[in-house]
Amino acid sequence: MSAARRVVVTGMGVASPIGHDAASLASALREDRGGIVCKPEWAAYKGLWTRLAGEVRGLTLDYPRKATRTMGRVALLSVWATERALEQAQLTTEALAGLRVGIAHGSTHGSSSSMKGPLERVFIEHTFEGMPSSAYFRFMSHTTAANLAIHFGVRGRVLTTCSACTSGSQGIGYGYEAVRSGHEDVMLCGGAEELHELHAAVFDVMYATSTKYNDQPDRSPRPYDAARDGMVVGEGAGTLVLEELEHALRRGAPILAEVVGFGTNCDGMHATSPSVDGMAGAMVRALADAGLPASAIEYVNGHGTATELGDIAETHATAQVLGAAVPISSTKGFTGHTLGACGAIESIIAIVAMREGFLPPTRNLDELDPRCATLDYVRTPREAAPTVVMNNNFAFGGINTSLVFRKFT
Repeated sequence: MSAARRVVVTGMGVASPIGHDAASLASALREDRGGIVCKPEWAAYKGLWTRLAGEVRGLTLDYPRKATRTMGRVALLSVWATERALEQAQLTTEALAGLRVGIAHGSTHGSSSSMKGPLERVFIEHTFEGMPSSAYFRFMSHTTAANLAIHFGVRGRVLTTCSACTSGSQGIGYGYEAVRSGHEDVMLCGGAEELHELHAAVFDVMYATSTKYNDQPDRSPRPYDAARDGMVVGEGAGTLVLEELEHALRRGAPILAEVVGFGTNCDGMHATSPSVDGMAGAMVRALADAGLPASAIEYVNGHGTATELGDIAETHATAQVLGAAVPISSTKGFTGHTLGACGAIESIIAIVAMREGFLPPTRNLDELDPRCATLDYVRTPREAAPTVVMNNNFAFGGINTSLVFRKFT
């Protein structure tokens, strides 16, 4: 059996509520600028109580109609982020045609906004007449991966991750495994999500969304904080270009970080209630995959959704595996919970922090919930020089992921 190949990040593209490139992300995190806004129009929906969201603004998704007829907003965001990642990796669409390249990308599901018209026709007007032939391709579960493949002419393997809040992180992990094992030389990896009131309602009916701060969007969400009252849904996209090291060096590509470990598992217990042992198990797997001791991790970007059960379980799992001294923060206080995109956006943030020499803070963490485990919670931007960082994400269905990145020298 041939030796495992080293996998590096040669490009990153991001669309988020706090910025659309690495410099913007770093500035927002350093300067405590959040991206949560109030959505007063949601008051039109009876039974929807939250009014808060992390929205992508200032982005023009202007593509020719022929290229986008099968794309809803979620796919458009993923295409935009992937274009930026490829540009940084110095890879054109023409260059991709001559490479062994694949895709590992996903979202919680397809484009919710694209479902509205077709569903109204069928269930309210009771007709299929006038149904756009492209409708399904906009809201199918693998819409981001499929549309990326078509848009960029990718002919390698396509891995479609549709695992709720681990869609983006599983995309990176599976892409890493595909390159490491030699199936592909380049993988376009990540996840995306579009903002929609349906997403807010899904969590609202479970009493999991923030409502107390509806008129103070800058004060929520509050990961790990005693005064938190739930999550805030968000949108965005993140794509990482993963590449075999020697392949990248031959091209003279920029190397932003190395992916050294990935762990994923399932609690196998409950659809919504998190498991400390399950979360810890993903981290243990990632460390074993990286061949690193727990003491090597110098910063953790935690999942930190600002929900009671999730925050408490996650912090105890982190302490169980990494010890009480590890620095941790959740950047969802800035972006909201971007669902299928969060694993990609937060991995990019972790890499940016490692490259820029600082630890991002947990926004709105004023008073730690005493039920959370003892950890080194980063509350304000902290100058540091981490060389190994971990990004953790956890999803409904008990699906857990842990990614380890190392500074490349």
